[in-house]
Amino acid sequence: MAIAMVNSASTLTRWVPLIFVVLWSTGFIGAKYALPYVEPFNLLLIRMLITLVVFAALMLFFRSKWPSRQQILHQLVVGSLVHAAYLGGVFAAIKLEMPAGIAALLVGLQPLLTALMAWSTLGERLHPRQWIGLLLGLVGVAMVLLRGQDLGQFDISMGALMAAMLALLGISIGTLYQKRFGAGVDLISASFFQYLATALWMALLSYFFENQQVEWHPQLIWSLAWLVFGLSVTAILLLMYMIREGEASKVASYFYLVPPLTALEAWLLFDEVLSIGAIAGVLVTVVGVFLVLKAPGNPARSVKLNEKRGNL
Repeated sequence: MAIAMVNSASTLTRWVPLIFVVLWSTGFIGAKYALPYVEPFNLLLIRMLITLVVFAALMLFFRSKWPSRQQILHQLVVGSLVHAAYLGGVFAAIKLEMPAGIAALLVGLQPLLTALMAWSTLGERLHPRQWIGLLLGLVGVAMVLLRGQDLGQFDISMGALMAAMLALLGISIGTLYQKRFGAGVDLISASFFQYLATALWMALLSYFFENQQVEWHPQLIWSLAWLVFGLSVTAILLLMYMIREGEASKVASYFYLVPPLTALEAWLLFDEVLSIGAIAGVLVTVVGVFLVLKAPGNPARSVKLNEKRGNL
């Protein structure tokens, strides 16, 4: 009986990354449905406020352990990086007329940047095959999103470029910061404080840069519901679980699957063209992620090392 339960839990754990990737990939789709009726920072503020209510209820229902003052501070930093900087940066870049595909491509550098940071700061050892996989993932993302387009046709402002780079740095540093300082924190409580920090940042950005006008169209309401429950609740809890249980570089590699999957969803929902080159890019990306996850080595040593450091 006990063995069956362990095997069942192990099987469920193996499905977590796939479920996460599918959910996370719908973020751009949900935003595309919602943004015609609300400004981006205000959309994120409303999303965070609703999410805070949901997580407060979850904390009461599951009687979540209240974090220490130090843990709260760490989670506020994680929220500022993983949510506020990443989401705010991506939405700001798109608001400043950077094409969504180019913004996604820049943010798609995150697995490679996270791997480099994990290698230099957390002591995670990457096998040469993993480096090849990371580079293949980057090439695959570029193939899917650019589809042979000439980058010179886009007039990308410095402000949009800086916003996209802020998003890239935020999600990369935030992933490592959570791995380094987030050990032993209740996932629900941690997420609550992450979203609290994000709500504060979005309130400031919306107040200073937007008019706070909202058209409560049914499409906006349905999009908000999905962004809250599908992304901010389910996907983020899965992400925090993955970061806690796995190596930072391996967790980050799953993000390479998001842009290709988003391209497939956009093709299905918005009739966007999906070329042969884009399909080839999907296959290259999948091979890259496979190499990162299946490379020989001793991941248990790295995980134990990170957990030890996270408890300092």
